[in-house]
Amino acid sequence: MKLAFLGAATTVTGSQFLLTTARARVLVDCGMFQGSPHESERNRLGFAFEPAALDAVLLTHAHLDHCGLLPLLVKEGFRGAIHATHPTVELARLILLDSGKLQVEQAKDRVEWIERRARRAEREAKERGLDHEAAIRAHPAEIETEELEPLYDVADAERTLEHFRGLGYGRTVEIAPGVRATFHDAGHILGSAIITVDAADAEGDAPTRIVFSGDLGRPNTPIIHDPTAVLDGADYVLVESTYGGREHEPGDEAIRLLAEAVQTIAGHSGVLLIPSFAIGRTQEVVWVLDRLLEAGRIPHVPLYLDSPMASRASDVYRAFPGYYDEETRRLLETGETPLDYPGAVVTRTADESKAIKFKPRPMMIVSSNGMLTGGRIVHHLRDLIDDPAAMILFVGYQGEGTLGAHLQAGARTVRIDGAERAVRCEVRSISGFSAHADESELVDWLRHFAAASRRPRRVFLVHGDPEAEIALERRVRELGLEPYRPAFREEVELS
Repeated sequence: MKLAFLGAATTVTGSQFLLTTARARVLVDCGMFQGSPHESERNRLGFAFEPAALDAVLLTHAHLDHCGLLPLLVKEGFRGAIHATHPTVELARLILLDSGKLQVEQAKDRVEWIERRARRAEREAKERGLDHEAAIRAHPAEIETEELEPLYDVADAERTLEHFRGLGYGRTVEIAPGVRATFHDAGHILGSAIITVDAADAEGDAPTRIVFSGDLGRPNTPIIHDPTAVLDGADYVLVESTYGGREHEPGDEAIRLLAEAVQTIAGHSGVLLIPSFAIGRTQEVVWVLDRLLEAGRIPHVPLYLDSPMASRASDVYRAFPGYYDEETRRLLETGETPLDYPGAVVTRTADESKAIKFKPRPMMIVSSNGMLTGGRIVHHLRDLIDDPAAMILFVGYQGEGTLGAHLQAGARTVRIDGAERAVRCEVRSISGFSAHADESELVDWLRHFAAASRRPRRVFLVHGDPEAEIALERRVRELGLEPYRPAFREEVELS
């Protein structure tokens, strides 16, 4: 029995793990690499296996870095079932259809950019008195090999949706010969799952148990349940390490900091720009803003929800109240609407989005994406980056090399669409709204495995940058467990 780490190994994105037994091949997650251009290039490496040979896919949740390459998998021959919770199926529908559209648009934009560059080069050659052939000979020693074709399109995404099979938490299903899977609530976003896999090489063999943490949420996060404690042990554990070596602010402190930011921009007719991931983070931020307003801790500042994806995702959240925690359920029973901020304006079109800058101040804008690597948030950033009355408030993880990470680190100039811009707006961060467990919370989750009679032989540290994995490695050893940091595309024998 072997386990291959085909993504999220010494990096935070591209989650993809292949379990191979004598009788089956099962893929856990099939995520897209995101963040810096270097990371995104890995999406074009090709799969390290034959998609048609897979028996099944298990999907932990509907974020793009966990499900974004599923349409490519189907396009290249996968014909099996994709197992996920019912909310994940619906959220993945939104994510994948949108991604298919975006893939095509980005490829078109790339072609148009090359054509503009060619026209500019021709114009400059004429200005220098060079003919066409001379201009070719004068071209520097360089080549660009970036693919222009989209990874997949909307039709590929639609075909992928036919492969999804929804299931509930706590239900064990046989997904391939000798392989059974059970989904537990991971408390990360709606429908997110920790997946326990019991796999046997041969009929009658005692199964090997592997627990995949997926992305673990935080205790006491609004709307959804806390991460499930796995009490019956495992032979192997894969645990995310996004925030290894770091601690979040306590929840109450995060809420206080958000209230303080709203009060600040309200006091001088400013703009609060919150980059936020469409699924999970946006719903949580709106929930907290609604609670702060209800409690009288902030004034009513107009809110613009400028993310069609976030709006559709909120509709999915409303469709699955059975997945809410007790506090949110009680609020709904008393007639409250905690997923809605009073008077919030949902912008549907690009023109409506661009018109926000002309609206009266003060105002708040929540827009995607959360790392400033694309989406409507970019044109808001372009409008506000040099505005001293504006504040950018980060409420989530910023991947290494992203514009968001540079701003968090104190960059005073940035390049937006090729133009250098001074950073004159205020930049703040709140880590307490993270949908990922911090180091102490990860250790607390792992502590149950250390106390179980079935103790893991090895704990694989995944879904983290090298520094985070190294930091968490020490804490895992302190629990008396054996940590291991797999390399990208490394295959490990499970004894």
